[in-house]
Amino acid sequence: MTSTTVAAERTVYLDRHEVFARFGSSEGSGWLFGARCDRVAEGAAVSMRLPAADGAGDGLEILGRFSRVVPGSLLVVEHTQPWPGRLCVRFGSAGVGRTRVRVRATVPPAGVQWLLHRRGVPLPEPPDDGSVRVGAITTMSGTGAIYSGSAEAMAALAVDEVNADGGVAGRRLSLLTADDGTDAEQAAFEARRMVRLGCRALFVNTTSASFDAVRAAVERTGVLLVHSVINEGGGGSPTVLRLGERPRDQLEALVGPTMRATGGRRWFLVGQDYVWSHGAHRDARRVIDAAGGRVVGEKLTPLGTTDFDAIVEAIPRAGADLLLSSLVGADEVAFERAGVRAGLRDTTRTVSLVLDEATLAHMGEHAAEGLRTALSYFQDGPAAGNAELLARYTDARGAWAPPVTALSETVYEAIHQYARVLHRDPDASAAAHVAAWRRRPSPRHDVVGDRDLLAPPLYTAEASRASLVIDGVIAPPSA
Repeated sequence: MTSTTVAAERTVYLDRHEVFARFGSSEGSGWLFGARCDRVAEGAAVSMRLPAADGAGDGLEILGRFSRVVPGSLLVVEHTQPWPGRLCVRFGSAGVGRTRVRVRATVPPAGVQWLLHRRGVPLPEPPDDGSVRVGAITTMSGTGAIYSGSAEAMAALAVDEVNADGGVAGRRLSLLTADDGTDAEQAAFEARRMVRLGCRALFVNTTSASFDAVRAAVERTGVLLVHSVINEGGGGSPTVLRLGERPRDQLEALVGPTMRATGGRRWFLVGQDYVWSHGAHRDARRVIDAAGGRVVGEKLTPLGTTDFDAIVEAIPRAGADLLLSSLVGADEVAFERAGVRAGLRDTTRTVSLVLDEATLAHMGEHAAEGLRTALSYFQDGPAAGNAELLARYTDARGAWAPPVTALSETVYEAIHQYARVLHRDPDASAAAHVAAWRRRPSPRHDVVGDRDLLAPPLYTAEASRASLVIDGVIAPPSA
C-alpha cells in the first residue's frame, strides 16, 4: 500500500502576517481549515479540519502539536490522530492584501488504510503467526479523540515490552488495534472483527457507550473484556474487568474540599446524555447532599455538542456558585472555552471529572485555569518508575507525541498485568484469568507503581499555567 496526499488551499483577503497572527487564535478560531489552538508555538496543541482525501463526509479532524513555526511563513504539525503523520501549512502572497494558504499532508499507508476502512473497505487480516493476539479499541477520531491520543501508543509499548521480556508462555504477544470513532456501533463492529481474528482479550479504551456495545457484541464468546479508562462501574461479569477511577471516589475527594475552600454550596451539573454522565451525576447528588450542598440545575447534551452558550447562560440564572462537569473530550474543551468567554469562571468554581493533560492542552491555559480534578495518574506525578516510562515512550514515539495521561497509562499497565496472568496459566478460561487478576499477582518493577487498577489511589490536582498541579493524594478506595 502506498502513501497519498491530502492538499487544500484558501485565498484570504488579508496580509499574510495578519492571517498568520489570527491562525487558530480566539479571535479567529476555526475560521481557517477549522484550526483551533491556544497559541502558535512549538509544542502547543492544535486541531484542524481538512477535506477528506476521498471526498467523503465533512472532512478529517487532525489533532497534533506544532513542531516548527516560522512566523508569517510556515507551520509544521506532527499529528497522531486519526493516524500518525505530518502536515505543513504555508502562507504566501497572492497579491496586494491577499494571502494564499496551502495545506499539504502526506498520508502514510496506515492513514490510507484508515480512510479506506472509513468507507467500508475491510481491513486486511494478519496472517496466523502463532502469537497470542489481544485487541485494543481506542478513540482516534470523533469527540473522544482528544483524550485518547496516546492510548494506542501505550498499548503498543506494553506489548513490545512483554515480547522483549520473553513473551507469554513461550509465544509472542501481538496487538490488533481499531478506532471506534466515538461511535458505539463502530466499536461493536470492531470488537466482533477482533474476536473473529482470535483475540484472547480486548482492551476497550473508549466511552462507556462504546464499551456497553462491545460487551453486548462479545457476550458468550469466551473473550476477556477490559474497560481500561475511567468509568461509572457496574455491569460486572466473570469475564469482564472495569478498571480505573470511579466517579463516586473522585467526587468524595473533590466536593467537600471545594465547598470548604470556596464557601459555595449550590451546584450545577453538566454532562452528556449517556451512561457515563448518568452514573456520575447520580453519585454527585449523593455526595453533594452528604456534604451539605444542593444541586440547583442539570443539563445533559448529546455527544459531539459544540455550542454550549445556552447552558452557560443557564448556570448563573440557576444561582449556582459551583459547577461539576462530566463532559469528555472535545465537548469539555468547547464548554470550558464558552464558559470563560461568558465570564462564568468569575462567579463559579469548577470540578471536572475527565480533565487530563491532553484535554487541558487543547482547552488552553486561560480556559483551564483553576479547574480541579482527581485522577489516578498524572504525567508529572510521583509514581515509582514514571520517569523511566516517559523516557521509553518518548524514545518510541518522538518528542511531539501526545502526553501520557490517566486515560492512556492504565491500558499500558493492564496489558502488562494481563500478560503476567496469561503467562502463569495460558490455557485457562477468561473467567479464570479474571479471577487470578483480582487476586493481584506478584509485582513487577516494569510497570509504573504496579498499582491495583481495580481500586487505584487518586491524586487531586488543579490546572495552573497549562499544567495539572498535584495538591493531594487520596488512599486507595475499595474496589
